[in-house]
Amino acid sequence: MLGLKAGIIGLGVGERHIPGYQADPRCQVAALCDSDPTKLAEVAARHPGPRTTCDAADILNDPAIGVVSIASHDNDHCKQVLAAIAAGKHIFVEKPLCLLDSEFDAIAGALAANPHIKLSSNLILRRTPRFIELRRRIQAGEMGTPYYMEGDYDYGRVHKILTGWRAGIPFYSVVHGGAIHLIDLLLWLTGGRVVEAFAYGNRIAAEGTPFRHDDLVAALLKFEDGKTAKVTANFPSVVPHHHRLSVYGTQATFEQSHTGAAYFHSRDPAAMPEAVTDAYPGAAKGDMLPSFIAHVLDNGEPEVTKSNVLDAMAVSLAIQRSLASGQPEKIRYAVS
Repeated sequence: MLGLKAGIIGLGVGERHIPGYQADPRCQVAALCDSDPTKLAEVAARHPGPRTTCDAADILNDPAIGVVSIASHDNDHCKQVLAAIAAGKHIFVEKPLCLLDSEFDAIAGALAANPHIKLSSNLILRRTPRFIELRRRIQAGEMGTPYYMEGDYDYGRVHKILTGWRAGIPFYSVVHGGAIHLIDLLLWLTGGRVVEAFAYGNRIAAEGTPFRHDDLVAALLKFEDGKTAKVTANFPSVVPHHHRLSVYGTQATFEQSHTGAAYFHSRDPAAMPEAVTDAYPGAAKGDMLPSFIAHVLDNGEPEVTKSNVLDAMAVSLAIQRSLASGQPEKIRYAVS
């Protein structure tokens, strides 16, 4: 008898969740959902067996389904997360968890009232071997004390915001939809806590197109211990999709650009940097699901905890508030 039935809502990136669930023999993908019947039929043909539906409520209201993947359009995430919590289902949600402060408060409150519900998100950069090694070095003190970091989300897929669903929904945030990966990565690498954010943005590249929101956002983050970070969401970048990262420590510096990565151990211009050969990105979209299933069935520790999801979202929302206010904004973390 299979121990856990899963439903997947949204079959763009959600299709790549299927092998993640199938990796645990105790889990069965029981239902697939997409609002586009053509896409639903195409995915079902590649993955026969699960029942199919165009209505997310068919999955959210099914008492036989114990865990749900939410990979729908961003503006549907909040209502589907809240419905899953109300139905007693565990949740694996693609970023972002939500779009607005009011939605964040509603989700945080629902989770606090239902502590048995397990929730995680596909913040996949934590699975990159190159960043796993960087985190090990930071924790071991090999970098000294980190004092400044830069994380750039170079999207390199501008057509997706100009012609896809992102251009059609009432509100789309390149911070929530992209830079949140770097926000979470910096929090995970350092174990730090951001207390304030200040941001600027523009839509110069999207001028004259259907996309109505900032397509470039740059934010400064102030950490509780005094270190500083810069994070950008650069959706119209004329480069391939990439995550540029720099971590400056008192003893060493890590830099990853489009041309490679290296550790610098000296200020001497004649000193050769240490080349990085660890894989990047080195992870698939469904790779985090086995640890989440073990969290659900065995109460093991997930790679991304509920608190991790809420903390990264809180920082992202503060950046969005700063864009609107033109002022630094305090991070409003969920009350634990």
